[in-house]
Amino acid sequence: MTVTHHASAGILSDQHAAKREEIVELLTTAYWMEIETVTNYLAQSRNLDGIRAKDVADDLAADVTEELGHATLFAERIKDLYGTVPGSADFPRDYDQGLQPNGDPTDLVSVIKGVIDAESGAISHYTRIIEATDGVDWATQDMVIAILRDEEGHMRTYERYLREFS
Repeated sequence: MTVTHHASAGILSDQHAAKREEIVELLTTAYWMEIETVTNYLAQSRNLDGIRAKDVADDLAADVTEELGHATLFAERIKDLYGTVPGSADFPRDYDQGLQPNGDPTDLVSVIKGVIDAESGAISHYTRIIEATDGVDWATQDMVIAILRDEEGHMRTYERYLREFS
């Protein structure tokens, strides 16, 4: 016999089971967003060519590690909330089309715009998680606020790159 719930208050309590399931669903989406970002940033960091591409490619490569760290945090929190971290068979294929390699390794503007769109989408989704956890799951909220700060920093970096090409 496996006992899963011991908490009498907070997000782990039975009284918050429905809210916990909602949060796990939001975290699972965030997890997949990060996994997709890791895949695309890695690809783009290796595909880009050109003199001006080096800085963007280096930043993308550095962001891979940070985004993988975010995915790991989301996975840990999913598990903490009695959820199951999904595997590759469940990988959705409908998030960020803008970051797909387009075959032109010198097309920095498309990559930069794709990153901005991805970060903007993450910021929007993470804001939704923060709102959903307010008053009921402060641990998740605190974690997502920290991740949100990272994503805002990433977006600002690529907005600066885009200004160079405008």
